[in-house]
Amino acid sequence: MIFDKEKPEDCTKIEVLLDNAFGLGRTNLSSYQLRIENQHIEALSMVAKEDDGSIVGSIRFWPVRVGQNEFKVLLLGPIAVHHTHQGEGIGSYLIGEGISKARELDWEAILLVGDEPYYSKFGFSVIKTVEFPPPTDPNRILCLELTEGARNLLKGKVRSPFSKC
Repeated sequence: MIFDKEKPEDCTKIEVLLDNAFGLGRTNLSSYQLRIENQHIEALSMVAKEDDGSIVGSIRFWPVRVGQNEFKVLLLGPIAVHHTHQGEGIGSYLIGEGISKARELDWEAILLVGDEPYYSKFGFSVIKTVEFPPPTDPNRILCLELTEGARNLLKGKVRSPFSKC
């Protein structure tokens, strides 16, 4: 298995992986609204490839804003691993590497919509002070603080960094 930064030529293969993992309706999910007219962070977005170049795992991170604050906050997702490689630690590796690189690049917090029992092993926990676009179950909004005290300052609506409202 080869782990590498996502490259522009990987895009089509990643989209196929995501369609297979989440279905064709995945772009209707509320978290996708935060990706419209947004650009994922290339330095943090990674892929897992087999020796033949096929992509079997992918993770992306996106800049977001919370409330009126100017904190450096990331949205993690989507993360996907091809069903034939699930349970091999690929997703955990991608998440761990992404968190490490985000810390190195001085990001302050990471948000995601997901299952707390899975993501808690990386340090994520439910955050009730932020609001994702509807419909999002507030019990699935998770946060990982990368800078001490950042979590306590995150309050308000999560939106694209390019949004004016």
